[in-house]
Order: sequence, then C-alpha cells, then structure tokens
Amino acid sequence: MSIQLLHKTHARARYYCESLKESFNQIELEKDLKKIDGVTDVRINQKAKSIVFQYENTSLDLIEEKLNSLDIGKYQVCDTFLSDNIACCVGEEEPSKAEIYKSVGALVTEPFITNDLVKWGITSLASRSLLIEGAKELFSEGLTSKVLESAAVGVSIARKDYLAANGTNAMLALGEYIEETTVHRSDDLIKELAKPNVKEAWIEVEKDGKKELKQVDTSTIKVGDIVVVGAGDTISIDGHIISGNASVNQVSMTGESEPIPKERGDRVISGTVVEEGRIKIWAEQVGEDTATARIKNYIGASLNEKSAVGLKAIKLADKLVPVTLGLAGLSYLISRDFESVASVLQADYSCALKLATPVAFKTSIAQAGKNGIMIKGAKSIEALYEADTFVFDKTGTLTHGELEVESIDSFDDEWSESEILNLTASAEEHYFHPVAEAIVNAAKNRGFVHMHHDEVEFIVAHGVRTTVNGKEVVIGSRHFLEDDEKISFKGHKRKINQYLKDGKVVLYVGYDKKLLGTICMKDSVRKNAKDMITKLKELGVKKTVMLTGDVEAKAQALAEEIGIDEVYANMKPTEKAEIVKKLKDKGAKVAFIGDGINDAPALMSATVGISMSKGADIAKATADIGLLRDDIASVVEAKKIAVETMKLINVNFNATVGINSMILLGATAGMFSPLTTAILHNGTTIGLLANSVKGVRIN
Repeated sequence: MSIQLLHKTHARARYYCESLKESFNQIELEKDLKKIDGVTDVRINQKAKSIVFQYENTSLDLIEEKLNSLDIGKYQVCDTFLSDNIACCVGEEEPSKAEIYKSVGALVTEPFITNDLVKWGITSLASRSLLIEGAKELFSEGLTSKVLESAAVGVSIARKDYLAANGTNAMLALGEYIEETTVHRSDDLIKELAKPNVKEAWIEVEKDGKKELKQVDTSTIKVGDIVVVGAGDTISIDGHIISGNASVNQVSMTGESEPIPKERGDRVISGTVVEEGRIKIWAEQVGEDTATARIKNYIGASLNEKSAVGLKAIKLADKLVPVTLGLAGLSYLISRDFESVASVLQADYSCALKLATPVAFKTSIAQAGKNGIMIKGAKSIEALYEADTFVFDKTGTLTHGELEVESIDSFDDEWSESEILNLTASAEEHYFHPVAEAIVNAAKNRGFVHMHHDEVEFIVAHGVRTTVNGKEVVIGSRHFLEDDEKISFKGHKRKINQYLKDGKVVLYVGYDKKLLGTICMKDSVRKNAKDMITKLKELGVKKTVMLTGDVEAKAQALAEEIGIDEVYANMKPTEKAEIVKKLKDKGAKVAFIGDGINDAPALMSATVGISMSKGADIAKATADIGLLRDDIASVVEAKKIAVETMKLINVNFNATVGINSMILLGATAGMFSPLTTAILHNGTTIGLLANSVKGVRIN
C-alpha cells in the first residue's frame, strides 16, 4: 500500500497510509505488524491514516518493505447476518470451529459407509465431546440443557439412526459456535471503547535553563507535568491546554463525529486524538485517574455483571429443564418410539434465555459508549429504566456551570470598570478554575490589556495575591479580603448583599488595602434544558425535581421556565442526599443528576446516579452512569437506551418462551424429527441473538 514517512527518531517512526479505511480490522493489523523483527509496539490512528512504530535493533527499510507488501484488503471488515456494525474475526481468542468440522465431516461421510460398526465409530467419535460434556454436567450440575442435548444424540446413536445423530450434532455445534461468537463480538463492542493505553508521551522538561522535550513512559507522568501532543497522537492524560491550538477528534470518548477546535484554557481528555495542530497540556489526571482508565473500570464491571432480569431468565431456564424431560417421557408413551424422545430432548429454553439477555445489555452499553454515555453495567440500565423521578442539582446540570461576567463595579474613581477587569484577568490568567476562566474570557472579549505584575500566589479556597506598581493586589472571596486581609467593606455592604440575594457569584478585588471593586458573575441556563424535561416526561418520567441554593423566588422562576415540577430552594450541599432519601421513602425510583464534590452522597443514595462530564472526580466515581459530553440531552438519550433495551429484552424473552413451547409441543406430538427440531431450536436461538446484537435505536 502507498506510504509516506512523516517523522522519525532513533526508536520511533510515523507513516502516513492513504489506503487505511475506517472499516478494517485494526486489532488484527496491529498484531501482524508487531511481528516485524525489532518492532516493539504498533499504534494505528485510523482517522489520521497513520501508523506509529516503536522499534529497536531494526531498520526502517524492513518496516517499509512490510508496509509496501501489505494487502490491506485482508483486514477489511466483512458483513454478517448478525449486524452491519460488527467486524468478523475481531479479538484474539475466537471460538473454535473444530467441533463443526468434526460433526459436518461425519454427517457427509456416514451415508457412503456400509459397515454399521464403522458408522457407529465415526458418529461416536464426532459426538464424543458433546456426550462427555453432557455426562459431566449430569453429575456436577444435574439436569441441564447440555445433558438433554447429549441425551438426544445418544438416543439416536443407540437407535442406529446415524443421520439424525450426526445431523443433530452438526446443528448443535454450529449453533453453539454462533452463540459463542455472538457473545464474543458483543464483548468486543464494549472493549472497542477501551483503547489501548498510550505507552509513551512527550513532556516538557527544563535542562540547563532551557526547555526541551523528553519522551517518557506514560505511567511516569505526574500531575503538573506539561505534556506535548502533536498531529496524529493520542492524548494520554486529562488536563487543560496551556498553549497552542489543535483540532481534536473526540469520537471515541464523546461520540462527537466532527473534530473540535481546542485552544488555551480548553479541557482535553485521554483517548482523544489530535488531528491537526500541536498543544501543550497541563496534566490534571494521570494513570488510573484518567477518563480512559475509568472507562476500562466500567467495562470490567459491565462484561460480567448479572442483571436482575438476566438472573430471572437463568432461573427460569433451569426450572424448565425437567419440563422438557417430562415431555420426552410423554412423547414415548404416545408414540412408543425413541425418535420422538430424541426430538423433544433437542428443544429447550436454556440457550436463548441465558444468552439473549446479556448480549442485549452488552450491545446497549457499547452503543451508549459510542454516544458519550458510560454505563457501568446491566444493573444500571435496569435502575434507569425503573427511575420515575429525576432530581437535578441546578448548577452544572440545568445550567452550564460556566460563569459569565455580568457586571463590574468600581469603588474608586481613578479606576474604570475595564481597568479593574484587566487587573483581575492579569492575575487570574494562569489558573483554570471557573471564576478565573470567566474573568479571562470577559477581558478578552472587551480587548484585554495585560497589566504587569509580580509573581502570583494562589491561596487555596481563598483567591490570589500579587503586586502591581509596588502595591498589593488581593482577589478572591469576601472572607479572604474582609477577615484575612482586614479590608473594609463599609459603604458597600448593601449593594453586595443585594447581589448575593439575586443569586450572583461575586468576586472581590482589593488594591493597596482598599476594596477596589466587585465583579458579578452568573451561570446561564442550558438552552435545551426545557426540551430535555419535556422528552423525559414523554418517556414515562412522573416527576422532575430541582435542588438549588438560590432564593425561593429565583428558583421557582427557573422551574417554571423549563418545566420542573418541584423545587427545593435555599439548599445546603449536605441536604441533597436527605431529599433523595425522602423521595425514595415515598416509593419513588430516583435518578439523581449532579456534578459536584458534594453531590457524591446523593449520587450514591439514589436508585441510579448520573454524573455530568465536567463534574468532580468523586462524583464520576460514585455515579452509575457517566456522561462524557457536556450536553444535558444525554440524560434523555441514556433514559431512552434503558427503556428500549428493556423492551428488547422483554420481546426476546416472550419470543423465546412462545416459540420454543410450540417446538416442544410439536416434537412431543411426533410432528418433528430430531434433525428438524434441532434446526428449529437453534435457528430460533440464533435469530434472537441477532436481534440482541442489532441493539436499540437511540436517535
């Protein structure tokens, strides 16, 4: 294929490959390229159409020779009857086809053999695995579907009906292979979201008074390191951009199909890819604290978690095994023929009941992940489906959680509003907390003129301190200025108190031991909040509740504007979990949506907790569902996924019981041969699995 060397170092090379397509099997291609002598690691970026090699003790000529001779068509995804979105041959441990080959081989050769003993030997050998597994399960687990299947084949062999025995064995082997492959692929849909860890990254270090780049193992990156990411590279940490501009592809993490422009001050998350540009990122979350690490933890839970409805299906399947055995006995009494017994033993409820449900859950979790909604497991889907009361913490959920400067007051005639804003922005521009970002953005919009200042001291939970023109500047909370710095607020308290009553966030600016002025900020309501509430009610939500620290009048006005049913105003952060508990005590199934550190108790005590994308780490850790897009509409998408998934599971459940009951009754009445029963039974199971893998519609 056509290649072009973009960049190389002594141990790393990046190639541009025009022929790379989005539909090829990336895992298999990476695995084959790693077999090149001297290559230690390979990473493919499909969007950037690039392949990055880590190597030692080899030449680029060898790598390029392999790339030029590569047949990319070999790795193309092929369509299957299961789903257009599932790649063939994905994963490293595909289910074995050995039993299919053996059983089909026996089925094809048996008619051409005339010696009964040889026929018996070939059939028994081909059915050996099934018969042994059935015998083992009989003694270890009692009557199971595997026991019934092996008994059906055993009865046919005993009757010397080798066509039925081999045909049944072949259908069972094929059915089992498709079932295992379906489960394998549904797991791959989820694993696809957990991109391989970026093993190395470039960080900025200082050496001999000069800044230079150093390539390090990502596991050694610390909070506060400056990580440099260029075009085609995957971001390995979560943090804020401190310099540079880039176009970042976030589809793997948020589901956004278009690359997002990012610049200084913007937040970026691990697992996303820089398509164009070059940025320096201040590392905030590293290692196991990054978004990709949290996603992998979600995946680990979701792959093996048993849902309540799944456990119900398993229990029902096990209870129905004796029913199948009883019908087999009844069929013998009716026909006095062991052929009908073999037919009945072919049909049971176990396979479809036990497999279709978890596959449906896994597929929905994968689909949600591709849309920026991380669901921790099947139980979270069930809980969200049952939730009939949605409780929203106002700030950061119904509002953007991003402050905007609304007004500036100067208390010194020598200082204009613009000068106060420029002074504040000059001191705050080195920090990324919401207040600082709001101040800097407002200053830029008004023509920011930087004021020279000395080194800035950041005082946690209070504010900042610096010096301008030899005079001390303090910016921050009222407590910081009035109590700690002993700056008088006399003459301004009435105006300030009115701002606070109106629910505004006030930043205080002190200069030369005097209150220079105030900057008032507000948090705007999301434009789609009202539409989100309306759609939730269309999905069956009975009540919506808002929790806020605002005064009653302001809170009620906002509730009426967006359609909230019930409001709790003047709330203290510690009271949120109490409200959730009271609602649950009244019989409500509560979904709580929040983003702050103080939301963690409410997220944990709710029936299901949903954390916003910009929320605190502890909120994300305690929530059952995490939103990776800063879009309140994702709450509706999550609810719809839950509703549609449970509908799909119920349809599959009813179809399994109904169709298999008819097959059983037909076999009991002698209407079906063992082979016909096997075809009908396995065909039904495969159809239901295909329906589960197809997933739900969320658009």
